[in-house]
Amino acid sequence: MSDTTDHLPAVSKPAPSHSPPATADRPRKATAASLDALTRADRTDHFIRRDNRVFAGTHLIIEVMEATGLDCEQRIQDAFRRAATLCGATLLHIHTHKFSPQGVSGVAVLGESHITVHTWPEIGYGAFDVFMCGDAEPWKAVEVFKDAFDTDEVAVRELLRGAELLSGPGA
Repeated sequence: MSDTTDHLPAVSKPAPSHSPPATADRPRKATAASLDALTRADRTDHFIRRDNRVFAGTHLIIEVMEATGLDCEQRIQDAFRRAATLCGATLLHIHTHKFSPQGVSGVAVLGESHITVHTWPEIGYGAFDVFMCGDAEPWKAVEVFKDAFDTDEVAVRELLRGAELLSGPGA
């Protein structure tokens, strides 16, 4: 039995590189020029330029406490719709799931990203997550959730997603 690999043409290997070339599996590294282009892109999820920073979007972690109505799928869906509209986002789809004996998880898929929630109605707590890119104004969702779930007890943390692309390690 002969080994047929002896008859294959030699294949040259590319020289090792510290930065592999961009491919479908390995995207290019973000540059100031590429991020600047994303801030001017004609798309709902364009990057944001604010206070001399460029980032993908604003991600709010919203802790809703001492709330009512957190076991009602319809109320949550209505809050998602109102939040998307008030924030200037494009609502694409809502999906919620009611748990037994209580609690709801849900997602609103937006052209600008998403709104999600998981609730523990037995303690009046809802863990909301609002991530929006482009011209949407995610902070407006906070008042929607306060109103929808009858509470003023809300804590919010803000993350600027993608802000480390130029200022993070290796920049």
